Amino acid sequence: MKYKILAIVLLAGVLGACQADNNEEQLVDYVDPFIGTGGHGHVFPGATTPFGMVQLSPVNGVSGWDWVSGYHTSSSELVGFAHQCLSGTGIGDLADLLILPSNKSVASDTIGGGKNFLQNYKGTYSHDKEWAQPGYYAVDLLNSGIKVELTASKRVGMHRYTFGSGDARSVIVDLGHAINWDRATDTYIEQESPTRFVGYRMSSGWASEQNLYFVIETSEPVSAFQVIKGGALLDQSSLKGTDVRASLSFDTSNAKPLLLKVGLSSASIDGARMSIEKEIPGWDFDAQRQLAANVWEDELQKIKVTSPEEDVKTIFYTALYHSMIAPFTHSDHNGEYKGLNGKVNKAEGFDRYTVFSLWDTFRASHPLFTIVQQDKVRDFVESFMAIYRESGLLPVWELVGNETNCMIGYHAIPVIADAWQKGLISDMDGDALLEAMVTSANSDLAGLPHYRKHGYLPADLENESVSKALEYAYDDWCIAQMAKSLGNDEVYNTFMERAAFYQNHFDATTGFMRGKLANGQWKKEFDPLFSSHREDEYVEGNAWQYSWFVPHDMNGLVKLHGGKDAFVTKLDSLFTIEAAVKGENASPDISGLIGQYAHGNEPSHHVAYAYNYVGMPWKTAERVNEILRTMYTTEVDGLCGNEDCGQMSAWYVLSSMGFYPVNPADGNYILGSPLFDEVSVSLANGKTFTITAENNSPENIYIQSATLNGKAMQRSWFSHADLLQGGQLKLVMGNQPNDAWGTSDLPPSMTR
Repeated sequence: MKYKILAIVLLAGVLGACQADNNEEQLVDYVDPFIGTGGHGHVFPGATTPFGMVQLSPVNGVSGWDWVSGYHTSSSELVGFAHQCLSGTGIGDLADLLILPSNKSVASDTIGGGKNFLQNYKGTYSHDKEWAQPGYYAVDLLNSGIKVELTASKRVGMHRYTFGSGDARSVIVDLGHAINWDRATDTYIEQESPTRFVGYRMSSGWASEQNLYFVIETSEPVSAFQVIKGGALLDQSSLKGTDVRASLSFDTSNAKPLLLKVGLSSASIDGARMSIEKEIPGWDFDAQRQLAANVWEDELQKIKVTSPEEDVKTIFYTALYHSMIAPFTHSDHNGEYKGLNGKVNKAEGFDRYTVFSLWDTFRASHPLFTIVQQDKVRDFVESFMAIYRESGLLPVWELVGNETNCMIGYHAIPVIADAWQKGLISDMDGDALLEAMVTSANSDLAGLPHYRKHGYLPADLENESVSKALEYAYDDWCIAQMAKSLGNDEVYNTFMERAAFYQNHFDATTGFMRGKLANGQWKKEFDPLFSSHREDEYVEGNAWQYSWFVPHDMNGLVKLHGGKDAFVTKLDSLFTIEAAVKGENASPDISGLIGQYAHGNEPSHHVAYAYNYVGMPWKTAERVNEILRTMYTTEVDGLCGNEDCGQMSAWYVLSSMGFYPVNPADGNYILGSPLFDEVSVSLANGKTFTITAENNSPENIYIQSATLNGKAMQRSWFSHADLLQGGQLKLVMGNQPNDAWGTSDLPPSMTR
């Protein structure tokens, strides 16, 4: 796919040198947005900007699981280009505000009430006539001869359509579609002028109450505007209903490309109008494409890697790109947005963000943000607190002003605790943050009363009991650390006690975290290979995968196993036991298997680093290198599982640099096995942190020795404070383990 990216660069001839020196390597050239659009990656290839409200991307019109982003490489037809799409999720929604150009004159078709209206105009395409790079997407529609090009600013999507000579020049705006579990509940469009069209789309799906307002501006006046009701074309200037479409016709004698600007807001038409006024007032498509490329280049330049392996650099920078698509901007230029209280709210002094896939992203995405997106971390936490004020609880999985309550835990808490401990939100009210954390942990949702009463979560009283209890215990540890920093001993002691509840799910006779009944007995039916999606004690996994989730107390987990030797034997077995999951209804998210280690789903993501906690970092190096080399490729199916709003990519970004936050909120990074000869990280404080790997090669995966700013380092971990000081972490690599390095001064743990 990279060749397609380079080809379109040459054809357009507009990328130039971005904002860097002409001789400096352009990192956007390494990004391939098609990686992950095949297999079960669930990403989209369209145009967006870092954390932008607009994701302007092709939609195939298929509602299957692999089309949750709207697009999958197995398709060769599209029904339009949507302005908001999800990246790598396991559930579908959005694909909002579809716009489709056609070389046909649009005609009435009321068969079936017009439900199949768009089938008459859908486009066909071939992947060898499709191109993408950061901030840009293009495709040739083979059945109409139209060349479609897309770019974006933060809140505006920009289209350029080049029609064949003499063809009809039509554009269909579809507000009533039913794609990706999403159904329109109220839609409206109105012609304000020959070049401006406004409206909204209210819908219900995964997000039960989504509001999207829009303004469409065209580069030339329409020759005709018609609304479409039930497939029938009507000559009127506006239409309101649940299945509204519109047809825009343009002069067929105009040989110039037709351009559209589409501004968005979740609050109002005026907010959408302001998006265009503030962000793309002119009509220079190439300049906007260049600007989008520049913004991406600036972000990618924060981490520079050196390697003779070009494919590895493509995987890395594509992963870094994917890590910056979500969360995305939710507030408009007035600061207004649709909130969880169903009202238009206003963000004062911060940008409100949305699409918080926290069960996934608290693990690596948000820790990565504390390194390269420090200016946005405060806005993310402010967004959490806005959600708390609107709904009474911190977010679980918030989507465009709705709480989906998808997945488990209360994982806004480790994100807040991490940002607080790292000093990134020190100007916020710590006591108010702690109050929100405690309120969420003391709610009556998802079995929490049983968890608090029993000190574990009884399997006969709550589904997914083991997974929920383990994740609650971790989040409770994070609350305790926040309380400790604020001098609140009462909250600290309460939640430190709860942080140890994980121990009550460990069965020493089997060596697994197991379901326990309210009477204190173990649930009789037990097979550590068994998984039943949403119907047993584990979430998207089995006992083999979930029994390691004690990131705050890995030393305590070692003790539960009976010591280092028994722990290592069990951990080795995880990677070597049969790679098969039992159960007719096993979760499809259990993918990317190495034995029972499942890299395609998040509960496994920290496990390969567990060896460092028993002084065996060379075993971590072996497993991490294997995952890096086998679970990520440059192909369209180059992700072994759902991308999950950046988490899968953030794991790669951090691990390929040589470290990973096993405990995402303790401010420490565990060393693994770097892929690069050198990594240079530009920090917000103006300093640079460099990791060099001497004698690095695909064979030399083991750390032989380490120095931090010239001082010998025997421990296999370093802190965020070390990183912020800048300087150099030098690792000397070799092709054989050095079992004398990293064996003492083990990583911090709750019971150590």
